Amino acid sequence: MHLSEAKAAVMGAAAVVGGVIGQAFGGWNAAMTTLLVFMAIDYLSGLVVAGVFKASDKTESGSLNSIACWKGLFKKGMTLIIVLVAAQLDTVLGTAFVRDAVVIAYIVNETISIVENAGLMGLPIPDVIMSAIEQLQNKENQQTENRR
Repeated sequence: MHLSEAKAAVMGAAAVVGGVIGQAFGGWNAAMTTLLVFMAIDYLSGLVVAGVFKASDKTESGSLNSIACWKGLFKKGMTLIIVLVAAQLDTVLGTAFVRDAVVIAYIVNETISIVENAGLMGLPIPDVIMSAIEQLQNKENQQTENRR
């Protein structure tokens, strides 16, 4: 097998795996991309708060701690599992709002955490960000109301 054939095989396998994962999560859209980007930003900003500013509320000293880092990663992983569960519930129920509501709720949560991390770094938070958080919370509440 030539290198180009091996590369094509790996790329093909990655595409199949990616497609299966995307389908399991109810398809891939801007909300899922946003959630993953915000999860990464939150985790990295948390590392900066602890490692550089020594201002983390996750440890007594405020500095980096491997256990706190692992807990954060496991929480992010569990968030994705809950999104997966919500997508599967949509499939069983024949709906399209459970996953979207869960993703929006987690986007709000990640946004708030990012803003908190920025505050711990001493950065002022623009009003437009706070307004966007309120709009997301209203959207989440509307989707909850529509389910009833």
